[in-house]
Amino acid sequence: MPDAVVIGAGPNGLVAANLLADAGWSVEVFEAQPEPGGAVRSDRGVHPDYVSDVFSAFYPLAAASPVIASLCLDREGLVWSHAPRVLAHPLADGRCAVLDRVPHDTAAALDEFGPGDGDAWTDLCKIWDRLGPDIVRGLFTPFPPLVPAARLLDGVRRTGGLATVRRLLLPVRRLAEEEFRAEAGGLLLAGNALHADLPPEAAGSGGYGWLMSMLGQHHGFPVPAGGAGELTAALVRRLERRGGAVHCDAPITEVVVRAGRAVGVRTAVGEGVPARRAVLADVSAPALYGSLVGEEHLPGSALRDLRRFQWDFATFKVDWALDSRVPWTAPQAATAGTVHLADGMDGLTAYAARIATGLVPENPFLIFGQMTAADATRSPAGTESAWAYTHLPQKIKGDAGEQGLTGRWEGSESEAMADRMEEVVERYAPGFRARVLGRRILTPPTMEAMDANLRGGALNGGTAALHQQLVFRPLPSNGRPETPVKGLFLASASAHPGGGVHGAPGANAARAALRRHLPTVLTVRRRRLPRPT
Repeated sequence: MPDAVVIGAGPNGLVAANLLADAGWSVEVFEAQPEPGGAVRSDRGVHPDYVSDVFSAFYPLAAASPVIASLCLDREGLVWSHAPRVLAHPLADGRCAVLDRVPHDTAAALDEFGPGDGDAWTDLCKIWDRLGPDIVRGLFTPFPPLVPAARLLDGVRRTGGLATVRRLLLPVRRLAEEEFRAEAGGLLLAGNALHADLPPEAAGSGGYGWLMSMLGQHHGFPVPAGGAGELTAALVRRLERRGGAVHCDAPITEVVVRAGRAVGVRTAVGEGVPARRAVLADVSAPALYGSLVGEEHLPGSALRDLRRFQWDFATFKVDWALDSRVPWTAPQAATAGTVHLADGMDGLTAYAARIATGLVPENPFLIFGQMTAADATRSPAGTESAWAYTHLPQKIKGDAGEQGLTGRWEGSESEAMADRMEEVVERYAPGFRARVLGRRILTPPTMEAMDANLRGGALNGGTAALHQQLVFRPLPSNGRPETPVKGLFLASASAHPGGGVHGAPGANAARAALRRHLPTVLTVRRRRLPRPT
């Protein structure tokens, strides 16, 4: 009988299992898919000579995460690789906003768009220099992060007090209007905010865009050399060296609860797996509270709050194998691992408005990844392994474009949406489509079938909006990894601090489980001490 059972071998589940194993617990991980990794996987499914990341690809949060750093995955063979530049946002006139790993270079480039914008960017960097380390510590600490919060409050007082707080709570459009003369600086922030589901007019989108931009400058947007799956492989190797086990093709259908306590799980074939100390669930909050745990074991408040749980945007992704590099009109874009494609701030607002009203955007905003630019091992020399994704409504009411897309993604619908995305790329890189050797389309239902946590293609385990963050994540009635069932802990991106590959939800759940058994451990140790003479 293992000390702990972990449901799900995504990055959070594997981080949790590793930390429990480090504490001397025996751990078994059960994964529904044929391979571990969740949304951190790579393959050669587009072209045999090209490595493609199936879901996530760039990992600034992993690079910043003290949780990931503490695992020393370099000892397991993990190597991080960087593109020459972090991020680019080309404009229709051939100019390009660029986020560089050297803040001075980012500022100098912004000054070319608007005199004084470099100084404005430097001011935002100074806030990060003062607050950034404590923000990172607070993000990766169980809520409430008392010590980091105290340090953060002191830092806020030293960097402008309420004026700084106001800045970070602003919608990104308003933040850009207040800080910059030209559009380039605001586009860097706004595009990063839309890595989540925060449109330019959303409260807090300015702070989120600033956070991602500062992380990019200080840590880059690195990728695992050889493919995203190398990060998963390193986590699995580390766990197995410590005696843990990962079982794939082993979906869990029930958390077994007796007398208000989780005592194990049941697999899809009816096998019961007991857990001596804890069950940790790297699954979405709706899956845990709406399926795996029977309603009779949950308080009515949790069930009521669950009905108000909000998913983040759906996602539509296309992978490409290109026979040569992308022919960007703006040459700086060729040096960036991540490229944002949108027609200015107004284009981002129009795109977000379409999603808010249930329509497929006719001019989608694309987050475009150039994997070979970031890691030369991904494809033959002179070629590019690339991808792009765009967000869609979770419930599609119609199409703002001319194709009449319904969101069923059957037959030619998915091809039409992929063509629409390629047309966007063509506007900034004429001749792109002629370079395509292979193409793979991942619709929202396909993503969910490959990873049940990606409900309708939602990447972040629930909206990143303020009303479902911090103490409200995943539910107002329960903002911590502990659940209403004793011995059961939520270890997925549905828990604080949310989406992104950083391991914090898994680490928080593991630490909560260990804390619960700390008195027992102390009692055992106390009994072993010699009695004083």
